[in-house]
Amino acid sequence: MVDARTYAIALIQMRMGPDPEANFASALEHIRGAAAKGANIVCLPELFRAQYFCQREDVRLFDLAETIPGPSTEKLAAIAREAHIAIIASLFERRAPGLYHNTAVTLNAAGALAGVYRKMHIPDDPLYFEKYYFAPGDLGFKAVESGFGRVGTLVCWDQWYPEGARLTALQGAEVLFYPTTIGWHPAEKDEFGAGQFDAWQTIQRSHAIANGLYVAAVNRVGHEQGDVLGNRASGPGLEFWGGSFVADPFGRVIAQASQNGEEIVLATVDLARIEETRRNWPFLRDRRIDAYAPISRRFLDPVRSRGGE
Repeated sequence: MVDARTYAIALIQMRMGPDPEANFASALEHIRGAAAKGANIVCLPELFRAQYFCQREDVRLFDLAETIPGPSTEKLAAIAREAHIAIIASLFERRAPGLYHNTAVTLNAAGALAGVYRKMHIPDDPLYFEKYYFAPGDLGFKAVESGFGRVGTLVCWDQWYPEGARLTALQGAEVLFYPTTIGWHPAEKDEFGAGQFDAWQTIQRSHAIANGLYVAAVNRVGHEQGDVLGNRASGPGLEFWGGSFVADPFGRVIAQASQNGEEIVLATVDLARIEETRRNWPFLRDRRIDAYAPISRRFLDPVRSRGGE
């Protein structure tokens, strides 16, 4: 029998200033606004408490990290209970002295910690020096029960990897949430900006199509130089391109924000649409799981792949 349930999701596209507490207060206000609009699950952008500090390597910035559970999860749990919603939030986790992760938590409507996901793919690019701060995740890819539906969370750089999307989908996720911090290097925007945004959206729409589920990507907006704890990165900074969106199981963008403003993006998850799409595009049925073992290798040497020595 087809599951006819629906539920509403909201993405909080927001701007971050130099004061982490002010950012947190803004996030709570946006969450309440999303709940008032009927959202059941609300997702915040990656590392929403601060400007994107990974634009530089600074040992003092580890002071931004916190334990999980900790102060942020306690405040978010309170508003989850108050508004009877589930919340997905990306936090800078202090796991142990000298061990830190980029971590997303899922809190259910009772305020309980329903899931913890540590970002698996850690980038190291100009102005994205995340390997300095974050150890790779070690909890694997997960789908969890939010109280409204079964959801999976991956984080930013994870969005370029089909393997993570597939493994989360295979655990029954109905929605893949991607808390994100992505933008343009100002010197590159004119030449590459449109193509970079298109590639970012296309790869995530492809996850929706290949897995027959909803994909929800939430980004921040504004120009930042990692201004936090009284210090900022040198150089031109980053311009975050917003564009938060939700794609349905057919890959259609059903809701999308602008590229420069704070917005609440609302969309309805319809489980019947997942069923319908997968019946007509039975990719899960036709997967050749007997033939995929080499995917776990870093690279397939061309000579060995042809049977050579």
